[in-house]
Amino acid sequence: MKQQTFKTKPYLPGFPVITMVVTIALSGCASTGNDPWQGWNHGAQSFNDSIDRNVLKPLAQGYQWVTPKFVDDSVTNVFSNMNDIGVTINDLLQFKLLQSGMDFSRFLVNTTIGMGGLLDAGEMMGLHKHIEDFGQTLAVWGVPSGPYLVLPFYGPSSPRETLGLVGDAFLNPLTYLSIFGTTDAAASTAGAKFVEIVDNRAQLLSTGKIVDEATNSDRYEFIKNAYQQRREYLITDGKSQKDDADLDNELDAIEKEEVKSAEPAVTKPEP
Repeated sequence: MKQQTFKTKPYLPGFPVITMVVTIALSGCASTGNDPWQGWNHGAQSFNDSIDRNVLKPLAQGYQWVTPKFVDDSVTNVFSNMNDIGVTINDLLQFKLLQSGMDFSRFLVNTTIGMGGLLDAGEMMGLHKHIEDFGQTLAVWGVPSGPYLVLPFYGPSSPRETLGLVGDAFLNPLTYLSIFGTTDAAASTAGAKFVEIVDNRAQLLSTGKIVDEATNSDRYEFIKNAYQQRREYLITDGKSQKDDADLDNELDAIEKEEVKSAEPAVTKPEP
């Protein structure tokens, strides 16, 4: 007989109160399949497309054209290394203890051997990059996503992921440099953030061709579905509840076949 397993969420002292408050606030719009804000979303997407087409994309193309590949990779690695601080903290908040140790080790290796993250030495040592943010942490705590929401300048999101952006800001060292540092530090932080945005956009130049080929109506649905599927993949670590059900059905079928094959053959006596 197959052993029944039950998945439970870890108890986080103090966090249930936060989770309960946010859940109540979003309970009226908990379905991710809903899209009640299409009017706003289409307008925000059109605004973002205009900014991208006239500002970000030309900057990213120019940046990629003048920047040697090894410099481009080093810039990407530096921001990725800084992001690993928040990744490690979100690992702990989600009780992914083994992964948190790996991500913290990756940060230490890249900061030291990798010269501040210029080189991805952690990847060479088998410490692969993980993607964990505060939006995923809220999902693990049971906070509902809410309807699809397009944010100006930022892009696809949801009420839960918007709250996650606030949490991510508090986990980013650049935030504290800009708030508590000198004027020069704040200016440098703003410049670093601008470079990060352009660098991220440059990484999407090749994949963006698929989206650009879609028509206006298809483009909206394409971006929405792609975003929601990616968030679901990240939150469930690549395994959805549907996958679990399919796996259980397959295991049941295998067990039935094994039991059937183990049963002795019954032969009728000859008359």
